[in-house]
Amino acid sequence: MAALLATTFGVALISATLVVYDSSRPVVQPRLTEATALALPLRADNEFGNTSDFVPWSATEAQQIADDLGTLPDVRVVADRSFYAQPVVDGIPIEDEGAEQAGHGWASVDLSPYRLTSGTPPTNGNQVVVPDALGFEPGDSVSVNLAAGLEAFTVSGTLSGAGLYFADERAAQLDPGVRAIGLVISTDTQIDAVSATAQQYLGDRGRIVTGEDRAALEPEFVSHRRNLGNQLIIAMSSIGLFTTVFVVASTFALATAERRRELGLLRTVGASPGQVRRMVLGEAAAIGCIGGIIGATVGLALAPVLRIVLSSLDVQPPDFHLRISAWPVIVAVAIGVAVAVIGAWTAAESATRVAPIEALLAAAVERHPMTKVRWVSGIAALLGGVGATALTAGAAPDSRTTNAIGAAMLFTVSAALLAPIVIGPIAQLVTWPFARSSRSAGPMLLRAELTTSTRRAAGTAAPVIAAVGFAVLLSGMVETMAVAYPAEQTEQLQGMVLVTSDGTPGLSDQVVAESGAGPLGTRAGLPTRLFVPGIQGNTTVVDAIGSLDERYARAGHAVVDEATATLLDVQVGRTITVRFADGMSENVTISQVLPLDPARGAFVLPRDLVRKHDPSALTDVVFLPQEKTPSQLPPGATVKDAYSFALQDYEVDARLTNWLAATLIAMAVGYCGLAVANVMAVSAYRRGPDISALQASGGSSRQLLSTAVFETVIIVLIGSALGSIVTIPPLLGMAAGLGQLTGTEVGLHLPWRTIAWVVTGCLVLASGSTAIVTRRTLRPRPEGKFR
Repeated sequence: MAALLATTFGVALISATLVVYDSSRPVVQPRLTEATALALPLRADNEFGNTSDFVPWSATEAQQIADDLGTLPDVRVVADRSFYAQPVVDGIPIEDEGAEQAGHGWASVDLSPYRLTSGTPPTNGNQVVVPDALGFEPGDSVSVNLAAGLEAFTVSGTLSGAGLYFADERAAQLDPGVRAIGLVISTDTQIDAVSATAQQYLGDRGRIVTGEDRAALEPEFVSHRRNLGNQLIIAMSSIGLFTTVFVVASTFALATAERRRELGLLRTVGASPGQVRRMVLGEAAAIGCIGGIIGATVGLALAPVLRIVLSSLDVQPPDFHLRISAWPVIVAVAIGVAVAVIGAWTAAESATRVAPIEALLAAAVERHPMTKVRWVSGIAALLGGVGATALTAGAAPDSRTTNAIGAAMLFTVSAALLAPIVIGPIAQLVTWPFARSSRSAGPMLLRAELTTSTRRAAGTAAPVIAAVGFAVLLSGMVETMAVAYPAEQTEQLQGMVLVTSDGTPGLSDQVVAESGAGPLGTRAGLPTRLFVPGIQGNTTVVDAIGSLDERYARAGHAVVDEATATLLDVQVGRTITVRFADGMSENVTISQVLPLDPARGAFVLPRDLVRKHDPSALTDVVFLPQEKTPSQLPPGATVKDAYSFALQDYEVDARLTNWLAATLIAMAVGYCGLAVANVMAVSAYRRGPDISALQASGGSSRQLLSTAVFETVIIVLIGSALGSIVTIPPLLGMAAGLGQLTGTEVGLHLPWRTIAWVVTGCLVLASGSTAIVTRRTLRPRPEGKFR
């Protein structure tokens, strides 16, 4: 039953996450659903070699492509543009996470299902069509924040959908580069045939996409939220998968140890080791299949709950909806069978070594708590954990957490496998005072049980080790990072104030000018994306910064860090061609190659050059000395000191990290807590004959019940101690790595409150299940006391 429940809950979790993962695939933007096809540019590779941004066409290139595609019969061609535009009402920006791409040219309305609800289209650069949800009427004046600053527009009309639509000429000024050209094909035309012809016309300048492939063009904030959600559900699936294998393995190991007489009897009547192995694995496969089917069904019911949780964390796109398909269910059931068989494999191998003579043994005392396989596997996992801990200390920030979790998993496995060699001595030490001072036989029996059946005790403690270990690791990581990262930024920014956005995705040039940025000692980097052609025909996209610093702002020159120089294969004095966001290219000469400095940027250009080619780029932060703190700023900006900025900057990551840790802790503890209860129940039930024998020799029900519960408490406390200890090396490695990264002293932060709650929960579940099963075993049976 324990293995069945473990498999069921594991498959339920995996099934729910797979359904959500499948449902989180990109969808076509609502404003582009009327575009029968899209012409998209080629894509560049990022610094990791992954396909990334679309390489924008210049206005001239886009017009040529539009003219070529416009020769197709029954096809209307629209160059789509998106740029930053955010309405400001009563001095407060209307918050919109998609504001960076909320502005469009009026022609793009033809690609959407939106229609005018009042007024007329914009006819000049001072007019705009706004969503009717804003409550404006044609003729009203509305303030719109653009990259240049706040500007007043006249509302020419209102629209039934989202977005701000400007005259096409003004849109072309705000976003000269083109990343998509929409094709609207009449309904009586063969879409596939027209698309194939359009691809011939487009040639190697891009590709034509139709149907769901149009989802390739999506706002950056949407893809960012989807990636965060995918990371969360992958982490949940990984924890669930690991815990399922772990619990099934410990449950089958315990069950096999308790069935040695039964297995010995099978060997006596002629069963071969292979037959015994197939029997145990067959049982595991049957349990995995049944648990998989039940779990997949439960997972389908849990998927909407998981969707609500992810949506509340803002880690799913706003238009996210569940869609049920067959493959997540099939994969989840297959995983259920696989993890059950994998978890039972060691137990099956152990079962093949049961000798026929064991069917005749009067006692079931363990002769070899540690087998060769267990020794080798335990020591290998221990060494792997040590190696992973060493890697954690020197790992890159993106992989440090993964390495720490991997190290903790290896240490947890090692602790579970090597537990029999430590549980006996610890149990002897803990029970010695009770056995010495008590006149009852209970403490003596308890001491003998724990010291002679160490493998059974280890199987009981294994889920506790996993539950406590994961809880301590995850909460400890969160607390350590919460101390390290703000401390690093606060120290780096000491003596400075920072102008940051307030309700906007960035700062306009108006804010930068009024903040006083420009003189030496101030920083106001203007971020953009650069596209650098490679020798082999590929294009690499890199983050660049437009700087006001005179040390880097030489016309026609660029400063890069060492990593970027290696990525682009450039040296000082080399001239390279770079393409900007407007699709235009310029030659720049590398004047300096400097060490990595996040405050400076990886690829630094003059700010006016970046603004020339990226008219809708927004400044992230303006750094100013404290004595130059601005007294007043335009809407959408605020001033913070170094500590407040560090907390705010980390708050975005911390909120997700805290929720992630809380979710994974609840999942690990709840899942392993259930396993603890089930393993305790199995152990207590298997000892039914022993309990009956003790009853027959004069033991009262109260004595036997208290002895069983006390044994459970000792095992849970030992497992909790081991689970806490195995997380200390990964946490120390992570703290050392964070200390090196931040340049501050980072110590070990253990979440004592979390440890107390988790241990208490395991104690309640374990002792409760032991008490229930033991009490049932103590009930008198008609056939007598011996079974």
